[in-house]
Amino acid sequence: MTDLIDKTETARMLAEARGANPWVAEARALLVLAAPLVLTQLAQMAIGTTDLILLGRYSQSALAAVAIGNTVYWFAWLLGGGPASAVSPMIAHILGERAGNRGGVRASLRMGLWAVAIVSVVVMPVMWSARPILLFLHQQPDLAKGAGQFVSLVSIGLPFSLSTMVLSGFATSLGHPRAGLWVSMATIIFNALAGWTLIFGHFGAPRLGIVGSGLATSASSIFGFLAMLAIIQSNRDLRAYRMFRRFARPVHVKLAEVFRLGLPIGVTTLFEAMLFNTMTLLMGTFGAAALAAHQIAMNFCSITFMVPLGIGMASTVRVGLAAGAGDIRGARRAGLVALTTGGLFMALSGVFMALLGGSIAGLYLGPGARDDVQVVALAALFLKAGAAFQLFDGVQVVGARVLRGLKDARMPMILAGGSYWLIGAPVCFFLALGLHMGGLGIWIGFVVCLAVAAVAMCARFLRLTRLPG
Repeated sequence: MTDLIDKTETARMLAEARGANPWVAEARALLVLAAPLVLTQLAQMAIGTTDLILLGRYSQSALAAVAIGNTVYWFAWLLGGGPASAVSPMIAHILGERAGNRGGVRASLRMGLWAVAIVSVVVMPVMWSARPILLFLHQQPDLAKGAGQFVSLVSIGLPFSLSTMVLSGFATSLGHPRAGLWVSMATIIFNALAGWTLIFGHFGAPRLGIVGSGLATSASSIFGFLAMLAIIQSNRDLRAYRMFRRFARPVHVKLAEVFRLGLPIGVTTLFEAMLFNTMTLLMGTFGAAALAAHQIAMNFCSITFMVPLGIGMASTVRVGLAAGAGDIRGARRAGLVALTTGGLFMALSGVFMALLGGSIAGLYLGPGARDDVQVVALAALFLKAGAAFQLFDGVQVVGARVLRGLKDARMPMILAGGSYWLIGAPVCFFLALGLHMGGLGIWIGFVVCLAVAAVAMCARFLRLTRLPG
């Protein structure tokens, strides 16, 4: 893939091809950048799915312990992921302002890695306290013990996982989004082999169960980081930025910018994740069948969500490049193309889910058992509600990331908090408990809060990119 950021071209290339319709040119550039990012997100899901399959074959108690342990892990990872995500729009702005600005790019990259180290020092003690935290939340003692062991071990890989995210953002901003894809594909294989070996005790290794899963997960994070470093060093365009030059020298302005952008990004993601986790706990009060159906529907919606998420990540770069060049018209065009593309895909997936909800749910469970029939019926019902929010979910995730391309992070955080917790959570509780709609009420609440978030993010973007006159 040729480098999208050629040093000899001006920022006009970011929005327009020679003689071509600028909207068509922007759509092509977006898709070229987004396609590998979508596949990378799907590969990341495959890594997590592999862990669940292996642990499920080991024991149900191990699977349950890791499931509750992951609530602590993801809290730490999402907070750390904010500063790591800030590097991509920072680099895009630098290159949009002056293509080939190696010093500025290198400083942002270095401070992004510094930020990961700082955040890891803060959140890793939280991960080491997973067992008492889960006991405080009234989880079963045996599950809390296993979860504590798992989270303590995966904490080793946290700084490596976040650093890989920084490096992937660096490569993507420079027009090499496939670097992260190759790393993710290799990590799938490494993680599956390491997990199979350490969980079950193959190749002469001890049978470690949960401990083996934690070790394999951390080892996979370290492997992914080293693989990304190797790709960067083997690529002439990326290697030219000499990322480790003067690595120990602080750049206080860039470090402050990483946190100023990154912390609101992390909190924004937490607002959404916490809502869905809270509603999963509420769903559990309606019985095992409702909870199982909820997990099936959420898993399928998570798969479709990876497409607009990848488009959104690409849009951060596209909008950032134009904004850095002072091309507000190009930034608006890039954002609108991304919002339309993400929304169109999710609208189509919504139609698919509405028509084939029962068939989709049936793929997760075998027909025949009475409990399975009940779960499939509930999952099909939830998927119909999920079909209604597909468009909104796609638009809100792209909307948050086009705003990120404008370096607008604080207001999206406020909008997300209001959409999910001032509107979404009360609606979910009222419909599910007040009107006795149960699980369906929760899913209708999802539709409401995602619709509010989508409208709010789009309105904010249109306001910031309003053309004079």
